[in-house]
Amino acid sequence: MTPRFPRLTGSAILATALFIPSVAGALQTNAPKAGPTAIKTETVAKGLENPWALQFLPDGRMLVTERPGRLRIVAKDGSISPPVEGVPRVHAQGQGGLLDVRLADDYATSGTIFLSYAEPRDGGKAGTAVARAKLVLDGGKARLDGATVIFRQLPAVASSHHFGSRIIPAADGTLFITTGDRGQRNEAQNPASHIGKLIRVTPDGKPAADNPKLAGWAPEVWSIGHRNIQGAAIDTASGKLWTVEHGARGGDELNAPQKGRNHGWPIITYGRDYSGVKIGEGTNKSGLEQPIYYWDPSIATSGLAVYTGTLFPAWKGNLLVGGLAGAHLSRLVVENGAIVAEEKLLDGTGDRIRDVRQGPDGAVWVVIDDRDGKLLRITPKS
Repeated sequence: MTPRFPRLTGSAILATALFIPSVAGALQTNAPKAGPTAIKTETVAKGLENPWALQFLPDGRMLVTERPGRLRIVAKDGSISPPVEGVPRVHAQGQGGLLDVRLADDYATSGTIFLSYAEPRDGGKAGTAVARAKLVLDGGKARLDGATVIFRQLPAVASSHHFGSRIIPAADGTLFITTGDRGQRNEAQNPASHIGKLIRVTPDGKPAADNPKLAGWAPEVWSIGHRNIQGAAIDTASGKLWTVEHGARGGDELNAPQKGRNHGWPIITYGRDYSGVKIGEGTNKSGLEQPIYYWDPSIATSGLAVYTGTLFPAWKGNLLVGGLAGAHLSRLVVENGAIVAEEKLLDGTGDRIRDVRQGPDGAVWVVIDDRDGKLLRITPKS
């Protein structure tokens, strides 16, 4: 079983004294296995090139991004549309390309969607960007009208790594946007940049009115010290924002970022360099946030969803986290803000799970990242 590391705060310290670490410097425990779930897995669509994100449309069809730069519409029967016209040009190198897709709150009347992507910049540089556009569905064809960039990560970097790139609409109409450190570790601690940050803006790209407003912070920045946030979701029952981010070698993190907080990368981390060399000053430091949970070895966390449906009643309020290198879907049981158990699903397939979303009927859908990628639908096995 993969070791799990709970967040240590206040009264939890005494309780964790029962778990004596086997290696110096880390308080280590194994999370109990959650009760197994009998599931049925159906392949709905195949032939997608490195799909990255899934978004349901009101009529049950799905928008799917392909990292090389194409947006597709997948019908309920699994048929795949020609590429949607009008998608912005992307930096389709390394980890870059066309990434997340989300509907605006007023999509039913405006047709507005948001796309995140690695945007090519001058001098061979690139940066995370978010654009808004109107999706026009015209028979068998579709196009984007009026695509406008509402956020550009600054500064741009000559790198094809760590773009982050999830978009999360909040209940107040603002958008959370995740970014990565682009391989520039120390920039994650520079609050004046957009590198290694959680961003919060209005739908037209202006800084949210109640952002931190701390000295030296860029007005769009909500929290700092992130390595590469690959998944994010809001629990609609509690309003809590959850994120998952890649560690280096070990130390993938589950966090609940709050306004104005510093999550420590690269000063503190439970991971280590790929060479095995220590990163930063250790695993904790006053004033820096601890993860709620982390994975060592890493599973290369990806998409994240909070389950709210009725098909799996025992999963209500659980977190579903995709694993790329881990090649499984992790179901995390949440109690009082802590992770108390885990179930590994789809762990015998070898599939790199890039995104996970809940469908309108409560089924769970996952996106498999491959040159011949696919969409899977998960329901209870009768």
